[in-house]
Amino acid sequence: MTHCHTTIQSLRRQGFRITPQREMIIETLTQSNAHLSAEEIHKRIKPRSKTINLATVYRTLDLLVEQGHATRLIGKEGKFLYATRQHSRHLHLVCRKCGRAYAASYDGLQPFLEQLKSTYGFQVEAEHVTLYGLCPHCIHPPNQ
Repeated sequence: MTHCHTTIQSLRRQGFRITPQREMIIETLTQSNAHLSAEEIHKRIKPRSKTINLATVYRTLDLLVEQGHATRLIGKEGKFLYATRQHSRHLHLVCRKCGRAYAASYDGLQPFLEQLKSTYGFQVEAEHVTLYGLCPHCIHPPNQ
């Protein structure tokens, strides 16, 4: 069963109605390998559905985040980007100059999180971590 169908079934079991628009939004998000903004999702769906509007996309994304099926991170200029939780714990590296979001290995964070727990007694619940900085392209732009 695809991640899209798993998400839809889970929402139905929780009592949420799955409209054709919600299904297209979930499908678009789960089939993407990138983090998408609501506007990007809307743009991808618009050719298939003239009835889809941006407010519906935002409401569906909020629902997915609230129900634990998606994560939201802040990209360039404060724009929200969304991804599904199909890959469990993950780390994002977001360039504060160009806004690109990169997936990175979460493994290196584990020792740091364990140190926080042993030093401060604080257990971090970090399913989704976002770090901001500069990507290689923005640090060393190609010659113009």
